[in-house]
Amino acid sequence: MSTLSTHVLDTALGHPAEGIAVRLETRQGELLAEGETDADGRIGSLGPELERGAYVLRFDTGLYVDGFYPEVVVVFTVADPDQHHHVPLLLSPFGYSTYRGS
Repeated sequence: MSTLSTHVLDTALGHPAEGIAVRLETRQGELLAEGETDADGRIGSLGPELERGAYVLRFDTGLYVDGFYPEVVVVFTVADPDQHHHVPLLLSPFGYSTYRGS
């Protein structure tokens, strides 16, 4: 089954975003795991091993940056449960982006 990690980078300040609460949920809203980014902006392992399907990551960005987006929600799909999935978030006060990392 698939494992999951994430990290958040503050692109406005040019460094990792420490202390951001992250929740992993099913598409139906069931909480699977929660964690907080470390000093390197990372959560090395989040939640149980994942099966095929869609999942939701909720980043509580409002306490970290006083900007337009108090929460970032990323929906992603696990198609191959034998692969590791890494979902990074690039954050600034007025925008964000994400991608499938390695």
